[in-house]
Amino acid sequence: MHHDCERILLTQEQIENRVQEIADRLNADYAGKTPLVVGILKGSIVFYGDLIRKLDIPVELDFMAVSSYGSGTVSSGMLKMKKDLDRDIKGRDVIIVEDIIDSGYTLAKLKKILYERQPASVKIVVLLDKFERRVVAIEPDYSCFDIEDEFVIGYGLDYDEKYRNLPYIGILKPEVYSK
Repeated sequence: MHHDCERILLTQEQIENRVQEIADRLNADYAGKTPLVVGILKGSIVFYGDLIRKLDIPVELDFMAVSSYGSGTVSSGMLKMKKDLDRDIKGRDVIIVEDIIDSGYTLAKLKKILYERQPASVKIVVLLDKFERRVVAIEPDYSCFDIEDEFVIGYGLDYDEKYRNLPYIGILKPEVYSK
């Protein structure tokens, strides 16, 4: 365990098993379709990579970079788009893959932006759902884990661009981000 991690919340094995379960649901729900799977950079990249490798359906891939955090630990509520889609989504089934949903600001605003482009559907897949912190009325369509209100790192999740490469999801020691 990394020295800045207070404890491991989800092990690598737990994550792998649950990602497979979500992939199985997506395979069934999108049978006969070719959805556009949109990874939200940077946090979702590890989850995104593992998830798409478990999909048996044909998919197309794209990415967006959006944020409402900066280097803080609490959402600002302001959506900053750093990279938009490369593809037109009109008439397409779109699957957004995100690392975590807590306040809901980012995904609610992103979903609104995407629906203005007239896709056939937009579904949200999240690795982690921190539902206790929800401020906006939005729920993911697929969620791997509900988690407590702790600051988590690993498996793509970061604090100030660090810890993304940890193979598990851990709780960051408060003294690290309260300095």
